[in-house]
Formats: sequence, structure tokens, C-alpha cells
Amino acid sequence: MLAADFGNLQRDTEMVNQSEADWFHVDIMDGVFVPNISFGMPVMKAITKHCKKVMDVHLMISPVDPYIEAFAKAGADVITTHVEAGPHIHRTVQAIRAAGAKAGVALNPGTPASAVEYLLDMVDLVCVMTVNPGFGGQKFIHSQIAKVEAHHRDRYLALLSMVENGTVFKREQPITWKCSICGYIVEGTEPPPKCPSCKHPKEFYEPANMDF
Repeated sequence: MLAADFGNLQRDTEMVNQSEADWFHVDIMDGVFVPNISFGMPVMKAITKHCKKVMDVHLMISPVDPYIEAFAKAGADVITTHVEAGPHIHRTVQAIRAAGAKAGVALNPGTPASAVEYLLDMVDLVCVMTVNPGFGGQKFIHSQIAKVEAHHRDRYLALLSMVENGTVFKREQPITWKCSICGYIVEGTEPPPKCPSCKHPKEFYEPANMDF
């Protein structure tokens, strides 16, 4: 929902309701854990009022523990937090589940896959960040592909692995494409048949210069 028009939030929420998207993804940023501020509880509650699908809330805030119950009560079905967002990630995951939500753990580009090894019996989702958290539209960090592969081997297979901010298609000369509707970023010799995020056809993709 970070790509929504906040002057027309109800309209954009209804657009997602009517799309083939499976759920809503809400990025909460505090300007402390990440160098950006998005929105807080009032805006999330406004989205929840019209949301008819699963609400996945990605908390990029620190400390995270004091806010878990409030976000669960505000309508979060899934709460994803970062390993570094508090002193004890195991306790944080326990708190998320105790609040009645599914628990997700996000791995920053510099966080190894092994950081969740002893949490796998508790988490429902592993979010592999292919950019540093805080801003959309960043250049895809290709080293994270190996981390995604690690979460599809052996005991990781039962988990939902989610890639935030991009996916990679086989290509010889990669081009970065951006969906003009939701801002979803992909790389490939051509855009996908439809956006993996908002499901609009490839006609809504345009080349994007992601080098800063």
C-alpha cells in the first residue's frame, strides 16, 4: 500500500480488493529503524476498514515489541518484523503469535539465512529483502538470490518465502522494469505477462533507471 494514492486511499484499497492479489502488504516505517517515515496506526485502520483480504503488516520500526498488540488489534493478520528490530527475536515472534497474528521475520541484505534457523518451528513467513529497507525503487541486490534458494531447501520448504521489492527473470541483458500502477520492480529482458503484485498486464510496465 506504500504505492497507493493517499488522497484516494479507499479507492485504491477497493482496487486491490477487486484484483487477483492475494493480500495487502502494508509497510510501516518509523524514521529510526529505517531512514524513512511512511504512516502509522490511523492510516492502517483506514485501510483495514475497507480491506477484504489478508492484511500483511511489515513493521520496519524499533523497538517493535511495544506495538505488536496494537497492530494486531488494528487488523493485521500477518506481522513481519526484522531480526534487528529488538533485543530478542524469539520473544518478539512469541508476542506476535500470542496477539493472534501469523508471524513473519524479514532478513535484511546483510542478515544471514541462518538467523532464522532456530525460529522455523514458530514463523509462518520469511521475507527476504532484496534491497535495504526504507525505500522502494532501489536497485535489486543479486546476492540475495542465494538466500532465497536457502529457504527452498530441506526444512525450509514448509515456509512461505516472500521477496520484497523485486524478482529476477532469466535474462542475457537485464532491464529493470517498473509497474506504473503499484511500483513493483522486476528485472528481465522483458516484463512478466502480468504484475506479480497488482496483476495488471505487462502493458503497464515501463523501463526504469534504477542506478542512483
